[in-house]
Amino acid sequence: MKIESLPTRHRASTLKTLEIEMQALATLKTALEGHTLGRQVDRAVKALAATKGRVIVTGMGKSGHIARKIAATMRSTGTSALYLHPGEASHGDLGVITKQDVVLAITWSGETAELGDILHYCNHYGVTLIVATSHADSTAGRAANICLAMPAVKEACPNELAPTSSTTLQLVLGDALAVALIEARGFTSSDFRVFHPGGKLGAQLSTVAEIMGVDDAIPRVGGDASLTSATIEMSAKRYGCTAVVDEAGRLVGAFTDGDLRRCIAVHDLADNIGLHMSPRPVTVTGETLASEALRILNENAVSVLFVVDGETLVGIVHMHDLVRAGVA
Repeated sequence: MKIESLPTRHRASTLKTLEIEMQALATLKTALEGHTLGRQVDRAVKALAATKGRVIVTGMGKSGHIARKIAATMRSTGTSALYLHPGEASHGDLGVITKQDVVLAITWSGETAELGDILHYCNHYGVTLIVATSHADSTAGRAANICLAMPAVKEACPNELAPTSSTTLQLVLGDALAVALIEARGFTSSDFRVFHPGGKLGAQLSTVAEIMGVDDAIPRVGGDASLTSATIEMSAKRYGCTAVVDEAGRLVGAFTDGDLRRCIAVHDLADNIGLHMSPRPVTVTGETLASEALRILNENAVSVLFVVDGETLVGIVHMHDLVRAGVA
């Protein structure tokens, strides 16, 4: 059903939910800017970044779903993390936690009974325990080495029962911790691709060097070439252009099929290519991300990029190469 066809009262209800949850986020932002929660978040990020083991994220019910997502986000951004179900933990899976790990427990009330065995285990074996809860004086809050005391907020549920605003804050706090860890560890887009090799995202994070044509696939002629020889070279390759290089292999210009059409009727095909080439072709390096190469192609309204190492021509990439790789 399209939103335009929803009855006004239903639309008003959805907007009210958004307003309540945005207010909750504003409350969390204010709390993070304050001394208490801000200082505890600093401590939590330092502990998570310094761990020699993994981050074990746990939670029950709706908080458990949030905990799963936090663990998944951390894994995809370079932090070794896994989700531990509190019920399974009490039946043998506590053994997954080692003294090298940090446990991050998500519990809004701080009194989630199923977390009891995990809290006891951490305290007994000296495992660092971080608890995100809205009740710092709760059982979980008191058991924590680091308590992330989240502000009390109004649930969007009209009965003030279903976790709505509270789970939004849990999710956003988890994202904030994951992003802080990205920055703390210097996690780069190249690192990100290691964990995301598949699909369009993996393609966008590939580099030009992985896609470009090299060696004999590159159309090129010397600076002393004629229009005729440049046209033959261009026609023999699939890029619709040819690079012009000097004796040292440095890129000095490009000659395209468009250049050929503009000059063929009024110039001698024996002319030197230097009279008709474009002297400043668009270039990238092999380390340029494929997604960035696509942006450069679009911004410059060209279909081909020459790849250089310094000034030396090392490759060529066509828009079609990016399309085949799944970038576009």
